[in-house]
Amino acid sequence: MKKKLILCLGIIMLFFKNSASANYEKIFYDLNIESISGEIINFKDFKDKVVLVVNTASYCGFTKQYEDLQDLWDKYNKKGLIVLGVPSNSFNQEKKKNSEVKEFCEVNFSITFPLSAITEVKGNNAHDLFKWAKANHGSSAVPKWNFHKILINKEGKIEDTFSSFTKPFSNKIVSKIESIL
Repeated sequence: MKKKLILCLGIIMLFFKNSASANYEKIFYDLNIESISGEIINFKDFKDKVVLVVNTASYCGFTKQYEDLQDLWDKYNKKGLIVLGVPSNSFNQEKKKNSEVKEFCEVNFSITFPLSAITEVKGNNAHDLFKWAKANHGSSAVPKWNFHKILINKEGKIEDTFSSFTKPFSNKIVSKIESIL
């Protein structure tokens, strides 16, 4: 009886499995976002690159991750990695003006990778990038806090997501990046 119950539960669970091969109507390269300086960052410009999207904040306990993000950019950019910082006040830990965020990042962390304008990353007002990520990868793509990471592969699809606690230079992230570059 137990074996039959376990088998039935196993079959039922297959129907509810969150598939990693989502049916993408759009891919990452079909989207864009405003830069911290006001220009449009067209993701088509990142075609055939690996992109690490990170929602950031200036007043967060994870803000020191900017150092590792810059190091990732420095080490892997020429091999095809784009680090995209997306400053957000969705968790009430970001400055009020883009110019303040830009100055904070440049002065404190010498950030040279692309930054977007301050952007909503969760809920009904989330930017299309984050709505797209949720629709195609499920709730693991929705930032639970600042410095949540979404890794986009060269096909413009989500490869993996990483929580705020996962440091940018962790073996988990670096090995995944290296395997898809």
